[in-house]
Amino acid sequence: MMNLASRNYEEKRNFIRMRVEAPVAVSIDLEQRWSGTCHDLSGGGMLISLPESLPLGTELEVAVSSHYGHNPMLRAITKVRRVQTELPQHCRLGLEIITLLD
Repeated sequence: MMNLASRNYEEKRNFIRMRVEAPVAVSIDLEQRWSGTCHDLSGGGMLISLPESLPLGTELEVAVSSHYGHNPMLRAITKVRRVQTELPQHCRLGLEIITLLD
């Protein structure tokens, strides 16, 4: 039997990560809203791209949609856990899912 320590890094995750390229709407409140792309999704979090960076620890409401009209597929309260700035107008955020919304 293989234990957790002997697994490859990618296999140590609690949830399987699914690659997606789906539209995402992000908001902090009624005045701060952004549109972006969700690149991957798992039971514990997601990786999204937005046109600007947000501070670590920021709580966001996120709605992941579908290109096929299923709108939204997922709504959640999330927290920014990782920030990767690629260009001045492009930032990838690693988000932890705190609560799923109806």
